[in-house]
Amino acid sequence: MAAALAGAVLLATGCTGGEGAPEEGNVAAPDPALTDFTEQGLDWGECESGADGAECAVYEVPLDYDEPGGDRVEIAVKRFPAEGGDRIGSLLVNPGGPGGSGYDYVDHAAFTVSDAVRQRFDVVGFDPRGVGRSSPLTCLDSEGLDEFLGGVDSVEGDGDMSEVTEAELAELEEDSRGFVEACRANDPELMLHMGTVNVARDMDILRALVGDEQLTYLGASYGTHIGAQYAEEFPDRVRALVLDGAVDPSQEQLDLSVAQATGFETALRAFVEDCLGQSDCPLGASGDSVEDGVGALSDFLADTAEEPLSNSADDREVNRARAELGVLAALYSESWWPRVREGLAEAMENGDGTVLIQLGDDLYSREDPAAYENSTAALIAVNCSDSPSPRDVDAYVRAAAEAGEESPIFGPTLAWGALPCAYWPEEAVTPTTGLDGAGAAPIMVVGTTRDSATPYAWAEALAGQLESGFLVTRDGDGHTAYRMGDQCIDDIVDAYLVDLTVPEDGMACA
Repeated sequence: MAAALAGAVLLATGCTGGEGAPEEGNVAAPDPALTDFTEQGLDWGECESGADGAECAVYEVPLDYDEPGGDRVEIAVKRFPAEGGDRIGSLLVNPGGPGGSGYDYVDHAAFTVSDAVRQRFDVVGFDPRGVGRSSPLTCLDSEGLDEFLGGVDSVEGDGDMSEVTEAELAELEEDSRGFVEACRANDPELMLHMGTVNVARDMDILRALVGDEQLTYLGASYGTHIGAQYAEEFPDRVRALVLDGAVDPSQEQLDLSVAQATGFETALRAFVEDCLGQSDCPLGASGDSVEDGVGALSDFLADTAEEPLSNSADDREVNRARAELGVLAALYSESWWPRVREGLAEAMENGDGTVLIQLGDDLYSREDPAAYENSTAALIAVNCSDSPSPRDVDAYVRAAAEAGEESPIFGPTLAWGALPCAYWPEEAVTPTTGLDGAGAAPIMVVGTTRDSATPYAWAEALAGQLESGFLVTRDGDGHTAYRMGDQCIDDIVDAYLVDLTVPEDGMACA
């Protein structure tokens, strides 16, 4: 999946600037049907929570853009004003998910963006519709969601989900239907309008409300889909978009789940290789092969299917599904690797799965029941709304087997995770189309070669689909690239955001 990289570190100082920026006055007039929304104003005030210096507000958008005079949805927004005197405008940010809170993400503005960007932009985050503080969609309660994420009860043998029994298949179908019906029972209208097309339109209203003629945006992971969709809907309103850790919007949801298995397998092997070089690695010792280490992990997870681990945090048993979630956390960031080694050591040596289940909770934002409920509901709702999915369960059986070939440990679980989409209301689903953003200013797509959640091939694909897309590559581990410790990447992104400096397509940092 990896493309050839440049042989040396390439610096942003070697870039050329400002190519392709739209001319002033070449921006389409606002839709008169949305005047009530684009002129409503933002009443910035004190935030209920978060970092010092923030200002918060709420604005309204149509539930259904085809009927703007109908029901409305509230969107919660937070900003940190520019710290310097030469302000360019607002930088809207989104951390991904789907289901990630931009409202909370922006509290970490000092980490999210560089000092150079903080000086020139108000940094603005919002909870997309259905997420967190923005008219949230809820489905299962906390207890139901714990059971949903805990895997099937009737799992047999080593817990390998690449081949399921009839009883396991029936339980997977029942759980997935139950999830969708819970969404329908709680908010049947909102669940029909959760797709990324709506989020992009909501973001354009926010752009107008903060007073920017064109959008400057930083989106990570799923946030790249929002940015690409925005360019498709409003190409003339693009100033600069950074799409970091790209999703490929041309693929349908089940295909994405299978393709994602390759990213997690690459990241898993990088984690195991690093672990084997550490003195506290429970998967083996220096000199052991990566295959040996992966085999040790596979054997351990198989054991947890037959005999769950203890858990001192609460009454949930740490079965294979929950142990997998804990290990999966390691694959998002190198900074998590020591904690996962600790969790694996406690589990493999003492039978204690407390650390692993806590890591899985962190991955799914289970800091409190409300946050846990909603982020997962939004994740599934958006994924199922953004592209068609097979309605025949046999397609998921085949996909689980295929994903298991790519990633024996995580692949089948990723494929079965898409099963709720088989039961999502068809009238809520957007047909899959390529997004090319024709007419937009140059759009930066950033990919990391050993990204777990968004394989590097997706960044290549998105940069190729966007008419004005250009690819910047980070040779490294972990999910996303900007502000992950690579100064070369940071310099390139900063120069683009601040000065509209466009590097040569294919520029790479190693």
